[in-house]
Amino acid sequence: MYIKIYFNNKPLFLCDNVDETIQPYIHHDDAVFIDELNTHTVKSMIHEMEQEKVHAGVFFHPDLEELKKAFYKKFTIIIAAGGLVQNEKKEILLIFRRGKWDLPKGKLDAGENLETCAVREVTEETGLQHIKLISPLTITYHTYHEGSRFILKESHWFKMKVKGEQQLIPQMEEDIHEIKWVKAGELVEYMNNSFPSVVDVLEMISSH
Repeated sequence: MYIKIYFNNKPLFLCDNVDETIQPYIHHDDAVFIDELNTHTVKSMIHEMEQEKVHAGVFFHPDLEELKKAFYKKFTIIIAAGGLVQNEKKEILLIFRRGKWDLPKGKLDAGENLETCAVREVTEETGLQHIKLISPLTITYHTYHEGSRFILKESHWFKMKVKGEQQLIPQMEEDIHEIKWVKAGELVEYMNNSFPSVVDVLEMISSH
């Protein structure tokens, strides 16, 4: 098992075994490998991931839960939920936000569950109505700085469906300027201008 956390475009794998996904990274000159867990090594890995010359990281520990806990301590954690929405033609809904193609998602409100949050955010950001939540899809992780705080965002993605003619209303106050239905076969060109974590979600659907 592993958790993949993006630092900008760079993946850091927290893992309890080195599988075929992770194996290629181990031997790269520009990847960092750490297999000893303590406060110092966690700090050291975060520091390394911020270096320009480093393009990936692998942090191995037999207890993934313990590793994740040690790692999370260093960040302010934000939980978000969102949706990969398909219409009756099997097209995927993409939004254009701050110069990138993205998927609708947002932060969990106090007392809200992930499913409710995901549907609410998709509705608010796109104007879609009568959204049917099908199943959990995946969880993505990425980090960013907000002033002096270092944030780790854990985004829970759900597969969703909508029917009929729908009016798409971009939520301008969230910097969303365009919404588009895209055929699965045409997703690649949009992925070229998207976030790696979003690409990971889209690839799940194009491989299904």
